[in-house]
Amino acid sequence: MRRRPGIAGLQNAAATRDQFRLVGENVAKVRTDVMKEQLATFRSQLEEFARKHKSDIRKNPIFRQQFHEMCAKVGVDPLASNKGVWAELLGIGDFYYELGVQIVDICIATRSHNGGLIDLLNLRKLLCQKRKATLESLSEDDCLRAISKLKVLGSGFEVISVGRRKLVRSVPTELNKDHSGILGLAQAEGYVTVEQVEKEFSWSTGRAIDALETLLKEGLAMIDDGHRDGKRRYWFPCVTVSSDTAGGEAK
Repeated sequence: MRRRPGIAGLQNAAATRDQFRLVGENVAKVRTDVMKEQLATFRSQLEEFARKHKSDIRKNPIFRQQFHEMCAKVGVDPLASNKGVWAELLGIGDFYYELGVQIVDICIATRSHNGGLIDLLNLRKLLCQKRKATLESLSEDDCLRAISKLKVLGSGFEVISVGRRKLVRSVPTELNKDHSGILGLAQAEGYVTVEQVEKEFSWSTGRAIDALETLLKEGLAMIDDGHRDGKRRYWFPCVTVSSDTAGGEAK
């Protein structure tokens, strides 16, 4: 007959489990301490790198983007505050703050033309005109980072993808799939007709007109009834307005 373990045996087993648990906790603590030390070292090296390449980070948009990516890997956000070591080292917080203010100015100045939606490339061109800089000196990544900081102003400022383009929205307009599909279709010629929308998406006439009229009411479209074929054109300035056309109001 097999004997059951006695009290002493159970106590020894419990003590062994406690020892293994303590060893495991110590190993985990050592690993955590090592990782913290490595991160601290890397952040220190990152600060030294920033001091050494300050000029390149401020002037070269590609270099600036790569620096942001390095910072993200160790949990550093140079744009989190205008105060602290990164603001003192680089001043890039001021750079993005100024860029954000200029983006707001341009979005407001062009809103009567585009209804609060502006193509990101057009926005970059207008920003460069305003800053008297070349397009190469201001990257798409710079604009996206500045726009992300504008979310503190509330709903409205965000980047949406429509077809092949990125559009910056500066008004709290909700676009559903029907609206986004029409904006994507309009990118080919700058306008659409009810018939084009019906054919492209296999919609009923009522659905097409409803979506187009909603975009018209939101200020995102303009109508043109002056064609010989009698078909109404719905023009979308947010995908057709050039930087030269809107530049005068954005300066």
